[in-house]
Amino acid sequence: MKNLISIQEWLPFCKIFRKGMVKLKDESYIKILKIIPINYSLKSEIEKEAILNSYKIFLKTCDFNIQILIQSNKEDLNQIISKINNQIKKEKEEKIKKISEKYINYIKEINYNKKSTARRFFIIIKITNKKGEENIQQELEEKYLKIKESLERCGNRIEEIETKEETREILFSFYNKRLSQI
Repeated sequence: MKNLISIQEWLPFCKIFRKGMVKLKDESYIKILKIIPINYSLKSEIEKEAILNSYKIFLKTCDFNIQILIQSNKEDLNQIISKINNQIKKEKEEKIKKISEKYINYIKEINYNKKSTARRFFIIIKITNKKGEENIQQELEEKYLKIKESLERCGNRIEEIETKEETREILFSFYNKRLSQI
């Protein structure tokens, strides 16, 4: 008979802290950062060049382990369609009703062709516990501030994860994409 292990034994982390910090079973620690990116394609050529130069500086200053993760999930547009349908029912003008119905068909087509996706961006900082647990949090905070400063020069916004629950939800979304609501 096969020796089965539980999910808890299989998962690589053993403790979740506040501020996106997680202790792994190999005694290393990670910190998860949420990135709110700019829309690069809407920038002028000069702005794009400045952003790329800032991004190069960011990569050069990261002399520690990071991982960049992008999560893509199909967008659920049913609520939007439902709102438009409710407005159509209230609308008296026939022309506006027809335009709204065409818009619903357009939204359905985009959704059917899988062109409507929500993307979330994360950076994970990883350090190995060499100095004792009390220094880990400070070291992760320093690395977070370094990343934040560099990426904000590119125009991105960096959000620190505040609660254990939010960290759990993000980890859940990494490991179980089908069931994740994020």
